Amino acid sequence: MTNARHAALIQLDCASLSFPLYHAGARSLKKTVLGAVHHSVGGRIGGTAHGQVVVEALRDISLTIASGDRLGLIGGNGAGKTSLLRLLAGIYPPVSGTIRMQGKIQALLHPSQGMQPDLTGRENIHLGGLYHGLSRPARRRLADDVAGFAELGDFLDLPLRVYSAGMAVRLGFALATAMRPEILLMDEWFLAGDAAFMGKARGRLEDMVRGAEILVLATHQDAVLRDWCTRVLWLDHGRIRAEGHAEEIINTYRLSSGQIPNLVPAAPG
Repeated sequence: MTNARHAALIQLDCASLSFPLYHAGARSLKKTVLGAVHHSVGGRIGGTAHGQVVVEALRDISLTIASGDRLGLIGGNGAGKTSLLRLLAGIYPPVSGTIRMQGKIQALLHPSQGMQPDLTGRENIHLGGLYHGLSRPARRRLADDVAGFAELGDFLDLPLRVYSAGMAVRLGFALATAMRPEILLMDEWFLAGDAAFMGKARGRLEDMVRGAEILVLATHQDAVLRDWCTRVLWLDHGRIRAEGHAEEIINTYRLSSGQIPNLVPAAPG
């Protein structure tokens, strides 16, 4: 008897995410924090039944992302893009509502995520392989692939804490893109880096994007949204402001922000 593989799927039903402010109980301090959060973070101050002050990062998010979807996340700093990615990755649980994830997930959210500074680069590669349930031979193949792509030489056998920032990004990128997920969650730091490295890395990343059943990508780069995404979700202060075709939502968002959208002619039918 064989188990049929189900298509990748993400479903959120009224999912909310908030973070407590443990030293914001006093009324005057609450007003101060309220102003700071609204202007620098973009969250909304709320409160629990027990009087605890919280920052509401996401509020009542209902969303279905099916196999074949390429969803871009757009919005100002603090709109909730990274919070939504971390919610989908399982880093944060929702405080209310439900979330259902079906499929193998890879989250490209931080260059050193999951890596231990006191372990060598090679040991971190094997640790990543163990996390993903790879066999010993598969972990050896993974180490060879990452070593060849990152081109760190002898540094691969030194502790991660002695790496430069650029070397750590190379290792993190090479490791994160070596495995093929069904659901790919990506923050835009993966599109940054020195020009020489990104020229080499872009093809590897695009191959990973094409291979995933679902892509959820947060970025400020309109060109990337247009090239990679079929749908765009506009987040504003933790709520869904609009969702739809990439070009339509990008232009609406830019106009609302007082910017002139970079209009792209529709492709001939």
